[in-house]
Amino acid sequence: MNYLFEVTSAIQLAVAPAFLLTGIGATLSVMTNRLARIIDRFRVLNDSRLKLRGDYVLELDLLKLRAKWTHWAITLTTLSALLTCIVIAAIFIGTEIQFNFDQFISFLFIGAMSSLILGLISFTREVTLSKNVVKQ
Repeated sequence: MNYLFEVTSAIQLAVAPAFLLTGIGATLSVMTNRLARIIDRFRVLNDSRLKLRGDYVLELDLLKLRAKWTHWAITLTTLSALLTCIVIAAIFIGTEIQFNFDQFISFLFIGAMSSLILGLISFTREVTLSKNVVKQ
């Protein structure tokens, strides 16, 4: 009966990080779609006769910079998802082997949140750069 209580407790502890993974997955989907649009625009500029325009090089440089920031955003957000998965696994492993993983799980979760924060900051920077396309 004690084992059932421990497993139930572990499942309850893992539910919040599991919901967090859903949110991270949705965010990654948005980021990858933006990267795909950046790549599409880059290909259009490279394959067309738009090279005659004076601001062609400026737009290519801006696209490269946006792609770099989006890449960092995706990398850091993916790292956050990975660390969150390890948190969930550690919760269940700690239940199985009767070992106190509290500090380890705390560090992993802090790492996951830090990585997510940095990923979102990178994404915000890319969005800010994309505003420069619309000239007022």
